[in-house]
Amino acid sequence: MQEEVSNLEYNSQRPHLIIPEYGRHLQKLIDQATAIEDREERNKAAKYIISVMGSLNPHLRDVPDFQHKLWDQLFIMSDFKLDVDSPYPIPSEDILTQKPERLKYPQNFPKYRFYGNNIKYMIDVANSWEDSDLKNALVLVIANHMKKSYLSWNKDTVTDEVIFEHLLELSGGKLNLSKSNEELSNTHDLMKVNKKVSNKAQFSSGKPGIIKKNNNKGQMNKNNQNKNTFKK
Repeated sequence: MQEEVSNLEYNSQRPHLIIPEYGRHLQKLIDQATAIEDREERNKAAKYIISVMGSLNPHLRDVPDFQHKLWDQLFIMSDFKLDVDSPYPIPSEDILTQKPERLKYPQNFPKYRFYGNNIKYMIDVANSWEDSDLKNALVLVIANHMKKSYLSWNKDTVTDEVIFEHLLELSGGKLNLSKSNEELSNTHDLMKVNKKVSNKAQFSSGKPGIIKKNNNKGQMNKNNQNKNTFKK
């Protein structure tokens, strides 16, 4: 009894599984195939292992390049030591261990977060344009959108002068509407637009289910009335 206990294998003592989803038995098959000296027999073993791997993932058979994926996984699980004739290019270990480049975020801590980064992109585009009526129209659209964003987050009234000051600051002093006679959209109209968008989002998130439930309840009451009438 003590001898049997001493021969037990624990996962902590076993070699690390490269792709655990396939299990240890398949990993042992790949290790045995890698150790085969005859190349023809090694190719037969590799094809058999590919068929077993495909049977373990029947839900992926309709995925494009399914066989290519299985062959790549076979070489990865063999630690790139399996020397067989593959119908696809053999993956490189360097590509597998290559780390992606770090993403560059445009702004980590914007001063006016309620405007969002898209507003800053639009302002930069407007700064790159030459003075024209089209540029003036774009600047006015940006200012109105800034006012709508301000109202949607702060839930309070705001004067056009405040929006003009923020626009001047975000544009680096290049877009100045405070000296013009332009007026932005009315606060009341913008609040109505924001309210409509909010109500539409709430309706699409859950209210249709409530309406459907009430309709089902009404249908049940109608059926009960028909049953009582038939009994009479």
